[in-house]
Amino acid sequence: MTSPFAGRTVQVVRDLSVDEQVYLYDQTRRLKEALRDGDRDAVQRFRVDQPEIGVYLLFLEDSTRTKESFRNAAKFHRVKLNDFAVTGSSFSKKESITDTVKMLVGYSDQSIFILRTRHEGTCRWLEHAVGTYTVKRGLPPAAFVNGGDGRHEHPTQEFLDEFSFLEQLAWDRSHIHIALVGDLFHGRTVHSKVDGLQVFGEVEVDLVAPEEISMPDYYLRRMEECGYAVRRFSGIDEYLSQRRIAPIWYFTRLQLERMGDQLLDKADRLRDSVTFRRDFVRRMDEETRFYHPLPRHQVTPTIPTFLDDTALNGWELQSVNGYYTRVIEVAMVAGHLGKDFQGRPRVDPDYADDFVHEVEARRTRKPDYKVGIKPVQDGIVIDHIGRGSSPGEIWNQIDKIRRILGLDRVSSHGVYSSGERISHKGMISLPDLLELADHEIKMLGASAPGCTLNIVKKGRVVRKYRMGMPPRVYNLPGISCKNEDCISHPSHHEPVTPEFLRAAGDWYTCKYCERPHAFGEIW
Repeated sequence: MTSPFAGRTVQVVRDLSVDEQVYLYDQTRRLKEALRDGDRDAVQRFRVDQPEIGVYLLFLEDSTRTKESFRNAAKFHRVKLNDFAVTGSSFSKKESITDTVKMLVGYSDQSIFILRTRHEGTCRWLEHAVGTYTVKRGLPPAAFVNGGDGRHEHPTQEFLDEFSFLEQLAWDRSHIHIALVGDLFHGRTVHSKVDGLQVFGEVEVDLVAPEEISMPDYYLRRMEECGYAVRRFSGIDEYLSQRRIAPIWYFTRLQLERMGDQLLDKADRLRDSVTFRRDFVRRMDEETRFYHPLPRHQVTPTIPTFLDDTALNGWELQSVNGYYTRVIEVAMVAGHLGKDFQGRPRVDPDYADDFVHEVEARRTRKPDYKVGIKPVQDGIVIDHIGRGSSPGEIWNQIDKIRRILGLDRVSSHGVYSSGERISHKGMISLPDLLELADHEIKMLGASAPGCTLNIVKKGRVVRKYRMGMPPRVYNLPGISCKNEDCISHPSHHEPVTPEFLRAAGDWYTCKYCERPHAFGEIW
């Protein structure tokens, strides 16, 4: 029996199902108890002990706690450890990370890559690119673990955080009440909590941050969709002015290096609003604990050092838990642990291509009421393009359709009244083009949802298709993620094919960085 975790990629928290996350925490708890009790036989059960497995630390941004905890986790397992420094590796010479990892994956019988990079979605891209490569070469799948990518996510930090919360709550997963304090806009550790907190039955989240660095709307919406009770406060002063105060506080530092000049001018005010003061201590319950991903800012920490020797200090034990949880994470993706897992596994979403619908064609001759459009005797007519949009937007969509489908042929097209006084639509008339292939119809639907495709023979519509919103948009020219930090952005020159997944309505998220886009922003 093989482990369901072998060769898995952990780009975001939800790459592990809730039951799989609980399995990770249960195994971590057992490891920690075995080490505390000095039970060598129990400890050995967790050790991979296979020197032919290669663990590669690809930290393309500076890191202390994450890198060192993974380094020591690899040493615990007695596997081959390969460390790439930020400045001393080939990446400093602008070499392709895709090509480099394809090369490295052939150096070990089994490979595990731990990555820290400012390019968001890197693990998801490598999962696809290197996964295809290993299948072709007959190699075992490589595992990719995200040690933090830009301001996107940091799942392994989230796992150690949730483990620490569970310890405080005596392993009761029925309820959690937590305050997230600090830079919630740039802080990837708080973004990961949208999914990480789902291990609890009932979740109350208090967001404590001024508007300028508040939780992005995308993550706020997802919290509400998960059923979390969410409250918002502009700072600690306002938060403490009401009675219902969380017993768990999670602080993040102000990430000044990610702020623009406009916010830097406000840095002192923003920092003061989320920094804990001495006079706040008397308002804290004795069971309250503070947590922080560490390290704190040397000069202006949001948790000042006068709190280090108080009962509020939960961050020191939290930091140690990073070692234990990462030992288990490596053991899981190496396939050493997991054969006894019995919970609900992660289920990959199904994106069925069912957005093209054939509808009944009315076998009547349409009146010639479009100025400049000659009725088609035999050919196709694409109608209702961009209906309800402005004429300028419709013209752009007509141009996009012609470019994507390569419709450089005799035809007519234009923007017309849709029959309603203030509404317009576009139309393309293509005589003598008798049909579109199935994949071309899907390309049309993906580029212009809402339009209709009419197949005309002898002046009558014999087949008619209506295009819905596609579940995925991919393999089309001209699409691009607008996030310049995304691994798929053209500025990084990696061979990534952009892909977008429908979230809700006409909103789509980038497959790699998960940045939300309105449908029109993809192009």
